[in-house]
Amino acid sequence: MVLVREAESEPQIFMVKRHQSTSFGLAYAFPGGVLDAEDAKVHDYCGDLSDSEASTTLGVKDSGLDYYSAAIRELFEEAGVLLADVSDIDEDLNVIRDGLNDGSTNWLDFVVANKLKLHCDELHYFSHWVTPTALAKRYTTRFFVAVLPAGQAAIHCGGELTESRWTTARDMLAAGRNGDVVLHSPTINTLQRLAQHDSLARLTEWAQSCAQRGVTSMLPELIERDGRKQASLPGDQDYPGARS
Repeated sequence: MVLVREAESEPQIFMVKRHQSTSFGLAYAFPGGVLDAEDAKVHDYCGDLSDSEASTTLGVKDSGLDYYSAAIRELFEEAGVLLADVSDIDEDLNVIRDGLNDGSTNWLDFVVANKLKLHCDELHYFSHWVTPTALAKRYTTRFFVAVLPAGQAAIHCGGELTESRWTTARDMLAAGRNGDVVLHSPTINTLQRLAQHDSLARLTEWAQSCAQRGVTSMLPELIERDGRKQASLPGDQDYPGARS
């Protein structure tokens, strides 16, 4: 989840640093995680977005709404931001968030008990990355953009995440080049794309247009360059199978 907000010069992005014991440990990335079984059970609470529409947008046969539920849930668990109608919730959201993280609270029960309307239509799908085939542990990761709701604040969970910051894409890329932070290839590529937009309106319009045009799946392949294994992306001259 690429959470964004308006700032004076250009949009800011909420970045989180992952604990060294987790996947991509010690690196800065975006809030997110994996699908849970409960994500398939909250479709009735996903607002006006149907599973058919979500599946078409993501290019999957069915169960597309699972990803939208997972994105909203993971953003809440990791950043404390809930993309839903929260005004009628009597429970302490911080307590609920902690319960989701330690397993004492159930996402489905929380959604149903509060009759939440998840704002799935505020998620803008713009990118899809698949782990190189040569790696033993592989992921298929879908990226969404969402704007920070008014009246909410983003705070990292303190478990899987050890630090967080609001920053511009340009500043985060500079920090990576300077060695101040660790950034992996998909994060760098995503930040480069985000950095092209100098206002929140332009960034969200671009994100919306990505799904309308169709999102290309990025499957890097590991190749040898100058004696070192490096990632080659679709479109690169040395990408396996590319014509010279």
